[in-house]
Amino acid sequence: MSQKKGAEDVRIGVFVCHCGTNIAGVINVEELVKYSSKLPGVVVAKDYRFMCSDPGQKMIKDAIRDFNLNRVVVAACSPRLHEETFRKAVEEAGLNPFLFEMANIREHSSWVHMRYPKEALEKAKDIIKMAVAKVRNSEPLEVMKVPVKKSCLIIGGGIAGISAALDLADAGFEVHLVESTPSIGGRMAQLDKTFPTMDCSACILTPKMVMVARHPNIKLHAYSEIVNVDGYIGNFKVKILEKARYVKGDACTGCGLCSEVCPVYVPNEFEMGLGARKAIYVPFPQAVPNTFTIDRDKCIECNLCTNVCEAQAIDFNMQDKEVEVDVGTIIVATGYDIFHPYEMYQYGYGKYENVITSLHMERLLSASGPTGGKVIVPSTGEKPKKIAFVQCVGSRDEHFFPYCSRVCCMYSLKHARQIKEKYPDAEVYIFFIDVRAFGKGYEEFYEIAAREYGVKVMRGKVAEIYEDPKTKKLMVRAEDSLLGEPIEMDFDMVVLAPAVKPSAGAEKVQRILKLSRSADGFFLEAHPKLRPVDTFTDGVFLAGMAQGPKDIPDAVAQAKGAAAGAAALMGKGEVTVEPYYAVVNQEICSGCKTCSGICPYGAISYNEDGRATINTVLCKGCGACAAACPSNAIEPNHFKFHQILEQIIAAFE
Repeated sequence: MSQKKGAEDVRIGVFVCHCGTNIAGVINVEELVKYSSKLPGVVVAKDYRFMCSDPGQKMIKDAIRDFNLNRVVVAACSPRLHEETFRKAVEEAGLNPFLFEMANIREHSSWVHMRYPKEALEKAKDIIKMAVAKVRNSEPLEVMKVPVKKSCLIIGGGIAGISAALDLADAGFEVHLVESTPSIGGRMAQLDKTFPTMDCSACILTPKMVMVARHPNIKLHAYSEIVNVDGYIGNFKVKILEKARYVKGDACTGCGLCSEVCPVYVPNEFEMGLGARKAIYVPFPQAVPNTFTIDRDKCIECNLCTNVCEAQAIDFNMQDKEVEVDVGTIIVATGYDIFHPYEMYQYGYGKYENVITSLHMERLLSASGPTGGKVIVPSTGEKPKKIAFVQCVGSRDEHFFPYCSRVCCMYSLKHARQIKEKYPDAEVYIFFIDVRAFGKGYEEFYEIAAREYGVKVMRGKVAEIYEDPKTKKLMVRAEDSLLGEPIEMDFDMVVLAPAVKPSAGAEKVQRILKLSRSADGFFLEAHPKLRPVDTFTDGVFLAGMAQGPKDIPDAVAQAKGAAAGAAALMGKGEVTVEPYYAVVNQEICSGCKTCSGICPYGAISYNEDGRATINTVLCKGCGACAAACPSNAIEPNHFKFHQILEQIIAAFE
């Protein structure tokens, strides 16, 4: 399929789509077809109501055969929608699919100029004329076949990473699961119960954690991080730094004697600082792997742990170790962090001991938490009689995080319900802007909390929280927006529902994998509706809160989608890569290295002569290097300089 045509025998067909009334309702399609038929090289021009339909595609195929066409232009919608549709159609008719060009006259003309039909028609003519000028100089390209290794790297060991790992491993693929903390489980491991079913979080999560550790197809890299990724779809080389635990994982029995004798106490991160841990510890009782870790920054090297360890598992000479693995696909499931609202001075967080966050409340409610499941007022140790929950702390706030965190309304209702179950006489208030009960069973959960448990829901944004110097009660000032009146109430403790934000390691992962992030800092998907788990880097997928705020069911669903996408690639054994890449003129290249610094895909390296070379699989043909090259030594093979010039000339004729 290598049609190499000279300029003298170019035969172009132009096909104009009505797109129902989206185009034809504004632009005179008949006149547009007549104009197109007179352009240089065009031998046939036709129109149809829906060119993307089967009859429309048949019209194109028949015209290619009947008129011996070797170039095709379809004037219709955005190429993001139907470029692949028309490429397949021309290929089925025997034409190289890259001798096809799409002219976007809907988004670029009829939609934006719907009130000016004459001007829209003239602009559509120019768009088609430029497309014809480009395709007239197009050359046939051939797709590339790339082998795909049947192994997947998953970054992040929360519920999303665990779900994806188990799905892929059960399908027979090798999985490398990398978690930066000493145990997998993520934020879900810190939760007491899950809404709306009120299931025990550990009861759901722990069996899956154990399955990960025992699965023969999963290699667990806990307490590790990604340091470098090279390669491309199907063939990624990954360097993983396995941090030293100073405890041999294969020898440690998890007996805990070492922790019992350790004299060093430090705040327990897992318990949100409400409890203490030792310098040698496991994060929580159900941790996987259940191997102790020594915090060398806090360890005083007293050797008491070494003396009591019968398994001789403690080794202070252990070093960080770097391992390299080859994988075909990557899933990013780096999770999220909680915003600590110290900067929101009006809420008194960090100033008043009895102002806590929702994650603190999770640990207070947990039977395995620092208080054994008893909710207490931090300053007194007494059970609270009156509690306020404040929603949207940092969320939906243009000064902090403009987006909705999606889980806060429901977990606050969950906490309120749990408190009422423990202390029926306690008064529980929730101050909210809007209750967003969007998920299955969520509206019913909200109704039950308010009606059956007597949780008082107040619509109004909290303006200030301060402590009464006499009573030590927390005073909450807010507006009851339903009554349009200011209110002030006293509480024993206040629970803030802070925003969720991208995890601390997201920026490093973005840099290593060369991914895009949206304005909110979460990883950007290739398309919000059609490709919600894909990234712009082929072979790399997103799962869970790495992509944006979501609840556990949505995180698991997205993880399964990412696993399915990765499995589809690995199952085929090879993948087709479009031949869009930059080409370097070695005679002109000066080796200045400007291009490699600007390439977002890491596709440029240098040969022994110091001149640029392109990895054609990594390269996406974006043209950034071509624009930056001071010698004009690089150009995309599908959008060459003379094609651009021909389009410019056509536009100004």
